[in-house]
Formats: sequence, structure tokens, C-alpha cells
Amino acid sequence: MEWPSLSLSLSKALEDRICNEARHSEVIMDEFKEQEDIYYAIALSLSEQDQKGKKSIDKESQSEEYKQLARAQTKEDEHITKAQLEDDEQLAEALQKTMYMESPPHCETENIFQPHPFNFPSEYRICARCKTEIGCGEFLTCMDADWHPECFRCHACNCPITDSKFYISGNRSYHKLCYRKQRLPRCEVCKNFIPASSKGRIPYMEHPFWKNKYCPSHEHDGTPRCCSCERMEPRDTRYLLLDDGRKLCLECLNSAIMDTEECQPLYLEIQEFYEGLNMKVEQQVPMLLVERQALNEAMEGEKHGHHHLSETRGLCLSEVQTVPSISRRPRIGANHQFIDMRTEPCRLIRRCEVTAILVLYGLPRLLTGQILAHEMMHAWLKLNGYRNLSPEVEEGICQVLAYMWLESELYTASGGDAVPSTSSLFSSLASSLSFSTSTSSLFSSLPSSSSFSTSLKMGKRSDFEKKCGDFFKHHIEVDASPTYGDGFRRGRQAVDKYGLKSTLKHIRLTGSFP
Repeated sequence: MEWPSLSLSLSKALEDRICNEARHSEVIMDEFKEQEDIYYAIALSLSEQDQKGKKSIDKESQSEEYKQLARAQTKEDEHITKAQLEDDEQLAEALQKTMYMESPPHCETENIFQPHPFNFPSEYRICARCKTEIGCGEFLTCMDADWHPECFRCHACNCPITDSKFYISGNRSYHKLCYRKQRLPRCEVCKNFIPASSKGRIPYMEHPFWKNKYCPSHEHDGTPRCCSCERMEPRDTRYLLLDDGRKLCLECLNSAIMDTEECQPLYLEIQEFYEGLNMKVEQQVPMLLVERQALNEAMEGEKHGHHHLSETRGLCLSEVQTVPSISRRPRIGANHQFIDMRTEPCRLIRRCEVTAILVLYGLPRLLTGQILAHEMMHAWLKLNGYRNLSPEVEEGICQVLAYMWLESELYTASGGDAVPSTSSLFSSLASSLSFSTSTSSLFSSLPSSSSFSTSLKMGKRSDFEKKCGDFFKHHIEVDASPTYGDGFRRGRQAVDKYGLKSTLKHIRLTGSFP
């Protein structure tokens, strides 16, 4: 039976009983008046009889006496009726209290909070959180369960939900702000929540390596990104502006190489790396750090060569040219811009198949070394008679050597303090490369205490620099270009299966990977 109908029935019964009592009181009064009239008639009759033979009785005195008697009886009946009415009211009130049940809370959550129908409970209400009886106090009904108000909490912050609007996901409730923080991605550039589309999807961009999320609009609204690590950082992040328009983040600036003289120790390290692989470059090949414009002009003057990248960062020259080289490191001026960079023209003379190796300035040490290792392999191939190779084979095997150098640098960065001789280290490395072994397991098999002397001079690398090294490796691995990407994957597969020495011998004989 529903509560509203029961309440009406109870009220009606109570009113009927009160009305009946009132009618009963009126009946009593009428009966008493009739008795008064009878008494009065009897008194008159007795008075007449007394007048006939007995002592006369004063009529007014008897009438007044009977009236007083009637009034006393009436007051007593009224007192009894009033007492009965008070008893009935107390009984009705007690009955209401025993059958009392609190109405459900008002819902203002746009169909998120839906109360149960107002029925009499067949059993006690139990809170879904604390598992105790709710009783006759306030309660909430949501998600097919009953709750104490203080037990209905946000799943994210564990605070009670008192707002009129909130989110429900599955069987969990959230504050609006908590739900957005936990479920909606926040753009790492503008710091705003990335809203969902009308179809319920959340469109956003995510870097494949760094995993930072940002609004798709930032791809086209001029938001800067570092030319080295390619991260897109918050809008208030400061970048260093190079004179050719590139932007360099402050983390990459810490290990950036800015002039030719500063790059010479790294160049010697790359030469030692090749010497340890029994692939020593016999000729002294000049290495120059240049600006982007000088690199592009040198690339246009090169008659033969493979250049398939959207941006060239290194070049192995085989023609006679005059190239402006950076001779003095620029300093940072106003607005975080490089100034006072000095260049000197360098006349390259052809003494062999290779005239010079050019590398773009302003890149971090690991990226500069990767480019040097790649261009050094071009020089080695030209100086050792590898002619007329297809772009996929030549660029692919050069990427394999650059990748191997990065692996060796990242491995030795985690080594101990003991430093074996560089030549002995690379000799053991070269002998390993002549067999079938993977480049990944190759460097992990080296002693944990090994490290290069030049690496030690650079000091311990930061966690960010190591992470950048992993990014540069990842960039080589996932390169989608047919020349550099597919060439690297085919070359690495051949080296893993047959070893570097056998792979190079097969390339010399057939011009292709085994």
C-alpha cells in the first residue's frame, strides 16, 4: 500500500472519530435537557398533589435546585468528553510517529540522481558504504542503493559529494572537477582540459615517444617545439632562438655543441669507434660545424649524393668547395637569442674521395655524434671502393652504424668508474660483430665497468640526456621513409643475422643486403 493513500486513510479515520465524539456529546446534552424537563414536570405534579392535602412546596425553589443539578451534570459530561478527545488526539499522534517515514531528497542532478519510489520498507535501509542501518535520518538513493549523506563520496578525492550535479562512471561517483582531472586529458601546452566531441570522443595529439598530450590546434597555430628533442612544451617555456630560426629548449642547450673546435673531441671519439670496429678511416677528413644556410648551399653544390630528409643535418662532401665554418661559439643576448657568432671561410681541397664532413651546429652532443657516425660511414664506404650503391642500401647501413654508436654511448653512460683502453674494447667489439649476434644484446654483453675516456671527460650524463638518447634511437627505428627507415631495418636485420663484417662483404659484392 502506498504511503500517500495510507496517510489520507489515517487522517480520515481520525476526523471521523472526532466527529463521532462531538455528536455523542450533543446527544448527551439533548438527553440531559429531556431529563430536566421530565424532572420539572414531576416537580409540578408533586406540587399540585401537595397543594391538595399536604404541605405546599415552593415551586421556584425546587425549579432552581433542579437547574443547578442539571448544570453540574452537564459540566461533568463536558469534562469527560474533553478528556476523551485529548486521549484520541494523543493516540492519533502516537500512531503517526510509529508509522513515520522520511521522504526522499530532492533530485537536482539531471537524471544522474534518481530516488526510489516512496514505498513502505519491507526491511531496514542499509547504507551501501558503511553497511549500517540508516534508520529515520536523512539518506540518499543513487545507483540502486541507499547512502548516508556523509558516505556518498567522490571516488577520486574521497570527499562527500554535496553538489547538486556530479558525474557517475560505471558504479563510481565523482565531483565534476575530479572527473575532469581523472578522465579528461589536460593539454600540456595551454593547460586546458581537452573537451570531448559531440560523439563522446576526445580528440588530442600525443607524441609517440614523449607521450605528452596536447590540443590538435597546436600543430598549426605556431606553437614552438625544440628542433632537437621535438617536444612541444607549455606556452610559458623559454626557448633559445638560433640565428637560422630554429628553437632549442634549455635542456638540450646544456649539452649543445656550438662551434667546430668544441666538436673536435667528439669527432675523435667517432674515429676511435670506427677504429675499434677494424674500420679505420685512413685519410684525415676535415670536420666542420656550419649553419643551416651553408649546409644547404653545400648540398646543392654536391654533384653526387643521396639527400632524402626534409631537413639536412649532416653531409659528406666529395667536391671542392668553400664552406663558412663556425669558428667561435655565439653568446646569448637579449630575448634569449644567440649573437656574436663568428664564421670563417674554409677552402676544401680534394685529396681523396672525401673532402669534408659537415654537421649542423647547435645540436646536443648525442645527436651531433649520431650525425657524425652516419656521415663517417659514408666516408668509409667511399674511401673503400663501395661504388654505385642504391640509396636504401647506403643510407641504411650508415643508419645502422649511427644506431650502434648511440647504443654504445647509452650503455657506457651506465657503467662504473673503471675505464679499459678504448682500442681493446673496440677490438673485442669488432670480433663479436663478425658473428651472428644482435646489436641489442651485443652491448649488454660488455662489462658493466666499461666506459669511454671521452665520455668520462664529459661528466655524468643527466637523466634527460639519456632519455634524449633513447629518443634518437626510437626516431631511427620508426622512421617511415623508404630510404632511411626501410634501409635501416633491412640493414639491422642483416647485421643481427650475419654480423657486420659479412654484411659489408656481401654489400661490396652484390650491392645489396644479404
